[in-house]
Amino acid sequence: MKQTYTITEKLKQIFILLIPILITQLGMFSMVFFNNIMSGKYNSSDLAGVAIGSSIWNPVFTGLSGILLAVSPIAAQKLGEKKNNDVSSIVANGIYLSFFIGLLVLLLGFISLESILHRMNLTNKVEETAHDYLVGLGYGVIPLFIFNVLRSFIYAMGKTRIVMVILLLALPVNFFFNFVLIFGKWGFPELGGAGAGYATSITYWVIAGITAFIIKTQQPFSLYKIFPRIKMFSPNMCKEILKIGIPMGLSTFFETSMFAVVTILISKFSITTIAAYQSALNIVSFLYMIPVSISLAITVLIGYEVGAKRYRDAHSYSWLGISVSIVMALITGLLVVIFRYQVAGFYSNETAVINLTAHFLIFALFFQISDAIQATAQAALRGYKDVNLSFIMTLIAYWIICLPAGYLLANFTGLEARGFWIGLTIGLLAAGVCLSMRLIYIQRKKFVLPQNNQLLENKVAEEI
Repeated sequence: MKQTYTITEKLKQIFILLIPILITQLGMFSMVFFNNIMSGKYNSSDLAGVAIGSSIWNPVFTGLSGILLAVSPIAAQKLGEKKNNDVSSIVANGIYLSFFIGLLVLLLGFISLESILHRMNLTNKVEETAHDYLVGLGYGVIPLFIFNVLRSFIYAMGKTRIVMVILLLALPVNFFFNFVLIFGKWGFPELGGAGAGYATSITYWVIAGITAFIIKTQQPFSLYKIFPRIKMFSPNMCKEILKIGIPMGLSTFFETSMFAVVTILISKFSITTIAAYQSALNIVSFLYMIPVSISLAITVLIGYEVGAKRYRDAHSYSWLGISVSIVMALITGLLVVIFRYQVAGFYSNETAVINLTAHFLIFALFFQISDAIQATAQAALRGYKDVNLSFIMTLIAYWIICLPAGYLLANFTGLEARGFWIGLTIGLLAAGVCLSMRLIYIQRKKFVLPQNNQLLENKVAEEI
């Protein structure tokens, strides 16, 4: 990364980081897509088992990955401060944490997975597929978490295109092993939906291995000597990662689990309503990759500028990122609304489902804009390493505003399932407003804009 001086240069820098990150996120999304599509082609029960397994795994994965992604803003600030040895130590100890967290997940899964599935009252075939899918996925948990640490380091360096290329190379691997393990082709065992779990694990090993090889052998990454420093375990470095990462991870976990709870609450309505809601949510989740990618980019850029004590530049990146996210959400949202019937038709052939999905997508426009504001404002705060209060704000927004408001509107008015969309939008908008206010406060009170006041800069450095 390099210092920028004009708005045009800053926008260019955002998009240089953003586009590869977006393609990477879509690549990760495509793996889930391959799992579902191929399992569905094999058998509907296997598709249901994979869907159940994914619904259990996704909140766990996103929450724990959020902890490890804290390596990105911390390393970016260290790079801005020119503390290269600290960068190496942060990444090395992030690898330690990823290994320990992965082991913990495997242990908890071994102890509780069967009882969790039993309580869901699934058919024997669906339960068996979900269990075997998660077991297969378990073999790739540790390399997946290590990969998240390594890609956070690469993002902090501003070399986001590297990760994009790795993911694009891995997609054919994922497709191939899904095909041969689900359907039992070319001498491979026929595992059905469970094969998707094993295929995904193999892919995680591949991307972790390629990423580690690049960091070890290619400049500028090899200059940081990440892997030799793994021998130097530092409790203080781990504590620094966890101090930032745990609120980040919990915030992500509560957001994803909130959507899981809404899905459960929606299940009381008709099959048509459930199908339409899931279709609309799938579309919104796909489009959410854009603000997520913008968020990852501006977290790194703000962290780098704060580390270099260029607080005016950090301020500019914050609000440029939020503005870009809102504009993109508005454009994509309007396109989805205009072509809502055609988009809904990709998910169903039933007229009733298509019509209701299209209706839900009108609400999804406002939902997307609210989500874009809160996601990027929260990302900007992460760049400043301000995560504790923002975590509390999002917890209140998700669980005290979103869910109760959605439940009341859905069950005590004539809105029915539409009430959940309105409730979600209200809660996310509240989060966006509060997080934006917190961002303004942080920038005005702690990270003062004038860059020529050395006394103020020293005071801020001490607070960090």
